[in-house]
Amino acid sequence: MFRINLLRSSVVLCAFGGLLGAAAAMAADAPSPITAAGAFHPLPQAAYQPDRKATYKVVFSLSKDSGKPGEVNPALERVARTVNLYAASGVPLEQLKFVAVASGPATPLVLDDEHYRAKFGVANPNLPVIAQLRKAGVDIAVCGQAVAENHFQNEWVAKDVTLALSALTTITELQQQGYALMPL
Repeated sequence: MFRINLLRSSVVLCAFGGLLGAAAAMAADAPSPITAAGAFHPLPQAAYQPDRKATYKVVFSLSKDSGKPGEVNPALERVARTVNLYAASGVPLEQLKFVAVASGPATPLVLDDEHYRAKFGVANPNLPVIAQLRKAGVDIAVCGQAVAENHFQNEWVAKDVTLALSALTTITELQQQGYALMPL
């Protein structure tokens, strides 16, 4: 009797393990919500996998320029990668409470295409990424103080971007609400 129960338990555990493995593989094969940026390498067997039932609150501080105006800002690229990693791990987008705040040298990444083109001579490559991030529920914000200090007009900020009072107050306010700070 003990042997039969042990055998049944083994079969159930193997079947359960197979289902978990299949679920991880399906999550890794799920389409990425951000296709304009954020490529990653699926590693379903790696340690520290996100908890699919948890809600994640992160404020990303984007404070560096891209160095190459014709390419997506690397910090914005990493925000996109983060969304894609969590989504591929099976965390629903509704459980990602992400805010990305551009300031300092990263401020131009939020300019509308007309004003970005006037400043750099190329179309703003960040706008498709910003639009997809926004659609995925990520709030892209810009430091209003940095907008003013760069002599940009508030109206030059892309329509998908939130004009915040400042990066300093936005980050500290969100940290008071339990957001983890991710400086990029």
